[in-house]
This record gives sequence, C-alpha cells and structure tokens, in this order.
Amino acid sequence: MDNPPVPPDVTRVLKHNRTLLYRHTAARLALAGGLLAVPYVAHLAGYEAALPAFAVPAALFVLIFLALRLGRGSRLKVCEKVLHTYPLEYRTRVAKKGSEWKYMGDVHTVRLSVRGQHGAPSLRAVNASTVRRWPKEAEEGGAWFAGDAAFGGVLVVPGSNAMFFVQPTPWAKYEQERAQADPQRRALAERAGVSRLLERREPSGMVVG
Repeated sequence: MDNPPVPPDVTRVLKHNRTLLYRHTAARLALAGGLLAVPYVAHLAGYEAALPAFAVPAALFVLIFLALRLGRGSRLKVCEKVLHTYPLEYRTRVAKKGSEWKYMGDVHTVRLSVRGQHGAPSLRAVNASTVRRWPKEAEEGGAWFAGDAAFGGVLVVPGSNAMFFVQPTPWAKYEQERAQADPQRRALAERAGVSRLLERREPSGMVVG
C-alpha cells in the first residue's frame, strides 16, 4: 500500500483494552456482590422465604465464570509481549470467515491480506479484553498486524483500537514452516510468547455453538 494510515499508538491500544477488561471485571464483581447481599437484605426486610437463598449459588457461578474468563480467556499479557517484539504492519483487507460462541469468549476466523497478494492464512482471533462483539470498524477497511503469521500475533482494528490475539488455524498446517524457520525468526516467536499453540480448551460442557 502506497500511503498506509498512521500506525496506532501501542501504549494507547493496550491501555484501552486493559480498561475494558477492568470494567468487565468490576461489573461482574458488583453483580456477584449484589447477589450475595440479597439474602441478608431479605432477612432485614422480614422476608423469610427460601427464594433469596438461591442468589448465593448464582453469585458463586458469576465469580467462577469471571475467574475462568480472566485466567483462560484474556490475552492481554501475550498481546503486550507481541507488540513489544514485532512492528505493526498494515493489512489492507480483513475478511471474517465466521464466528463461534464459546464460554471463554467468541472465536472469529479471519484472513488478513495485502491487496494484490494471495494465500493469506486463516487465523483464529480472540478479543484480548474478553469483549465478545466483532468491531464494525474491521469491515470498513484494513487493520494492523504485529507478529508472524505461522506462529501468531496481534490484530489491531483502526478506529476502535479493538485488539485480537491471533494464531493460525489449523495450527498443524504450518508446523513444517515453523520447524524450518531460521533461528532469529524462532527466537522472536519465543520472545513474544507465540512459539506454541496457546488455544485453551474449555471445560467440558461449556462450549456452545
């Protein structure tokens, strides 16, 4: 591309996504706290039926779900390592091939390509801040990519600063390319934390769609 847009500020992108994650966490903690308070408030109000007690297991479910999503669904740390290891490169086309609802977060299948080039790999994209929606800005043009397509990297959507952790899918398809990569290329992938598949399997019974 002759005149690519100005690259996004990495610090600002990371701060934006970290803020979204903190807001998500705070909202879920507030919900759990409110549910835990229901039986106590009902008791003070003189309501002695068993119904308010069901708020306690509901609160525990919210907390467990939050812990699982933060531990297994968030990709902020590895995205930060990638962005501090690889430069941002502009991809003129973003094609979303499909999305799958999962307990830990939506998984999108995307292809990032440069106009006039073919053979872009399919990438499994997960929002780094656990936001589920696909940003509409991604349909309006290109996006920024940092990483190595055979190992993985980060997709940053201009305008929204939405950030996705991406790795090739299927992972095994690029095994030979990774094995034959030169030492410097493998060292960069290792430093960025994408030298191995980071896809997390969901707990049994928690996959939908």
